[in-house]
Amino acid sequence: MIAAQSPHYLTPEDYLAQERHSPIKHEYINGEVYAMAGTGGFHNIISGNVYLLLRNRLHGSSCRTYFADMKVKLAEGKQFFYPDLTVTCDSDDDPSLAYITQPKLIIEVLSESTELFDRGKKFQYYRTIASLQEYVLISVRDYLVEVFQRMDQGWFMQTYQGEDAIAQFQSIDLEVPLTDVYATLDLSNVRPGNPSQ
Repeated sequence: MIAAQSPHYLTPEDYLAQERHSPIKHEYINGEVYAMAGTGGFHNIISGNVYLLLRNRLHGSSCRTYFADMKVKLAEGKQFFYPDLTVTCDSDDDPSLAYITQPKLIIEVLSESTELFDRGKKFQYYRTIASLQEYVLISVRDYLVEVFQRMDQGWFMQTYQGEDAIAQFQSIDLEVPLTDVYATLDLSNVRPGNPSQ
């Protein structure tokens, strides 16, 4: 009751209505909204490269790949997040809606402002999604991809590092060469705090 009286509290319906017309994207957690930080050039290039890999692999299948603007709805509408990339293969995920509920694969391209949240609390929220099989974190500072895979015993992490590494996205049976993930980028001079990331 106290949260509902707060001037910052929004119902999920109010959030979705406001988000349709907002020039800034917001994530929604238990009645509160959080503006999303903008991304830099490295982030956009990596996201675009991976989108193409996913799209090409899934062409002709029942799976769909979403890029940046599709929300994932959790906890019966108590949380909404905007992953950088999402794959769903569930026919209940209607592409005419502004969100999906059954992602199979979620990918976040890390930035300095969001890395701790992406690794911590956001992953904790994502782990509650029964359909989620893999969660992938991609660095913009190093040739580094971390894949968290759901197993019977919990979540297992595999790290792929170096330009010659080939990451495995087992949820969609895809080998992902890091040379393709980082195509057109040179990370040799990347420094923390670089706004282009």
